Amino acid sequence: MLPAPTTILNPTAADDQVCWLNGGFVPLATATVPVLDRGFIFGDGVYEVVPVYARAPFRWPEHRARLRRSLAKLRITDPMDNDQWASLVEALVTQHPWSDQFVYLQVTRGVAKRDHAFPDPAVQPTVFAMTSPLTLPSEDLRRRGAHAVSLPDERWLHCDIKSIALLGNVLARQAAVDAGAVECVMYRDGMLTEGSSSNLWVVRDGAVLAPPRDHRILEGIRYGLISELCAADGIPFMVRPILRSEVESADELLMSSATKEILPITQLDGRPVGHGEQSGKPGPIGQRLHAGYQRAKTQA
Repeated sequence: MLPAPTTILNPTAADDQVCWLNGGFVPLATATVPVLDRGFIFGDGVYEVVPVYARAPFRWPEHRARLRRSLAKLRITDPMDNDQWASLVEALVTQHPWSDQFVYLQVTRGVAKRDHAFPDPAVQPTVFAMTSPLTLPSEDLRRRGAHAVSLPDERWLHCDIKSIALLGNVLARQAAVDAGAVECVMYRDGMLTEGSSSNLWVVRDGAVLAPPRDHRILEGIRYGLISELCAADGIPFMVRPILRSEVESADELLMSSATKEILPITQLDGRPVGHGEQSGKPGPIGQRLHAGYQRAKTQA
């Protein structure tokens, strides 16, 4: 069982927020972990980001399942059962005043002497969780659409694990920022993979195309949601390898994530996305999916 939460009536700064760390709630500003924690030394851990709308976690079972899968792939013992994880998320949300939040969960292998091999016997995992106000893209950005740049995907080949070792993603995102873009569009061996912190979607001839769910991408929770939204709205949805040439000649490009929801990409490498009157503008399929996403939020 989790400790009884301490109510915080009006946290407005980091000093006022609380987090969960290794079995208890503590002020976020004073939370610390030992320097020999393998998350700090090796990036040996996983994380989840759970959006919360009107104080209700969105698609929590899917986030919980992905956390379980990531832990299993790293052979880290899951430190909590389903009810305990759900109680932790609820306690964090309850203690903070924002209606819409995003909850960050992180589990590392724990504290051990510095050795690349797993500790034997295993040590207690480190569990950290916090919440923050959820800030979504502005309506102006949604109306204009985002700019993106193309990059080679130079990350490791276990992208299906939601690992805290994110240096490859950090460098990709910074390359986008340096180019004045919101996101990057990455390719491996000439095939579309994903963005630095987003899944990517190609619209061609009225159909939504998605890269295969394998070790080259992190299967975002919105991956399943978008396939459901397409089915509900009669939009063809296909999972297959996507050539760079298909991305560059797409009718629409979309990105999705917990904090972006569904956001159109209207310029890629300084060139407008789309054709004819629709060139460089958010397209109809993306608009339909965004509307469906908003309906799904109210039904959670």
